[in-house]
Amino acid sequence: MSFSAQLQSISAFCGTSLVADGRCRRGSKRPSSTNSRRRRVTPCVLVVNQAVDVPSTERVVYEVGKLERPKWTGETPLSRLVGALISFKPLFSVLKLGSRQVMIRTAEKNNIPWREKTKEILESEVYKEFEKVQNPSLVYPDYYLNPFHAYDEGNLSWLAAAEAEVASRSVAMRALPNASSYAEATQILYGNWLQTTEQHHQKYSGTLPINDILDVGCSVGVSSKFLADKLPLAKVVGLDLSPYFLAVAQFNEKQREPRKNPIRWLHAKGEDTGLPSKSFDLLSFAFVLHECPNRAIVALMKEAFRLLRSGGTIAIVDTSPKSKIIQELPPVLFTLMKSTEPFLDEYFLTDLETTMREAGFINVHTIMTTPRHRTVTGTVPH
Repeated sequence: MSFSAQLQSISAFCGTSLVADGRCRRGSKRPSSTNSRRRRVTPCVLVVNQAVDVPSTERVVYEVGKLERPKWTGETPLSRLVGALISFKPLFSVLKLGSRQVMIRTAEKNNIPWREKTKEILESEVYKEFEKVQNPSLVYPDYYLNPFHAYDEGNLSWLAAAEAEVASRSVAMRALPNASSYAEATQILYGNWLQTTEQHHQKYSGTLPINDILDVGCSVGVSSKFLADKLPLAKVVGLDLSPYFLAVAQFNEKQREPRKNPIRWLHAKGEDTGLPSKSFDLLSFAFVLHECPNRAIVALMKEAFRLLRSGGTIAIVDTSPKSKIIQELPPVLFTLMKSTEPFLDEYFLTDLETTMREAGFINVHTIMTTPRHRTVTGTVPH
């Protein structure tokens, strides 16, 4: 179906559902693994703990597309058309609603209890954590005040914070539809990122131990918890601009068994943390940079370089512009995506590896760690 033909039915977005292979259909069932567009070249992957029994010694090779980035980004005619559609406010409102409905229905089709978990958070004592984590003197950068993910208040709302973890599970299932459950998909998603990070650090940082970790843009702490579980002797700091997210992170962490080294939550700007130079051995960005304009990405890389000790490692996991799946998204889906990610174009147009090298990082490497995501690692020179 042509782009224009698909857009004629745009008012029906709220009734669509997203199936695992990335297509948007009505009433369709999840495709079998033999029909999936994600071709497995070798068997499965590692995980970072034993919650899911997946072999840790075998790799999957994920296909990349033929382009450097999707045709629907940048200054292409298709990108300009999508931009014009999104800028039309009545249509934009429909797109936001449709995008949200797609996410929720995708989650619940995969047994992710979206509404149940959201209600559980919103009806909890999470609000008591807000003042404990908030830095009232923090001035938000202008780009952060944009609507993100179909929330008018962006990341500065309780609803966005309450839904963040279930949304991350949905992302994992979309990326890894052959996983048996969202738990396995999440383990693989974060496990591949952490394995790639660990291998990079072992190869380029010698005997430098990882004692101090900063997780920038930690959201509600999913990535921070994976880091703390993987490296229990390290001190982990989760940093985010949203006090709502941090309140949920701290509340959730208090519900589990105490750690030997509790995660510390910090309400601050990733590009201007106020933390001492050379105070971390590992600095991570998990699904952060696609929400940032180019100028913020440049500033974040410079600050990361300042914060890392000699031999320290930076590890970034995010959407890959070279992903075959992303490049071949149907028009309806990439229009929905762009309607809720205001800086997606800038992210895809940013040469991240070059930006990292210009900030001072060496040994910069990129590897596809799911069909949709890349992990980019680098080292501070000794």
